[in-house]
Amino acid sequence: MTSTSPHLKIKIDASAGSAAPYEQLRAQIADAARSGRLPVGFKLPTVRGLAEDLGLAANTVAKAYRALEGDGVIETRGRAGTFVAAAGDSAARQAAAAAQAFAERVHRLGLTREEATAAAGEALRARYGA
Repeated sequence: MTSTSPHLKIKIDASAGSAAPYEQLRAQIADAARSGRLPVGFKLPTVRGLAEDLGLAANTVAKAYRALEGDGVIETRGRAGTFVAAAGDSAARQAAAAAQAFAERVHRLGLTREEATAAAGEALRARYGA
């Protein structure tokens, strides 16, 4: 299933073993926004329109949009629609907040700075690879 929008190129792989459609949609929009292929302020299709275009349930697209909004990649402006947000600033703020919460938590647990750094390093290696 592929989007026919000239600016928004989305391809959903429905084969066995593929990621869930909402996750594929979320990842592709996030990647396009972060790379600049979808510029800040780009108006995304409506949930219903994109669902129809891709042959997905509206709830699947809505779930992806909610996740993207939670990540600061897109923003909904009421009846005006859904737009690509200035994600760089939001992502940096969210990363800083997550790092602060981690630092507070490991301190309460009594870990040393070295132990906390090792734990964070392992988590990052597990997520991003070596």
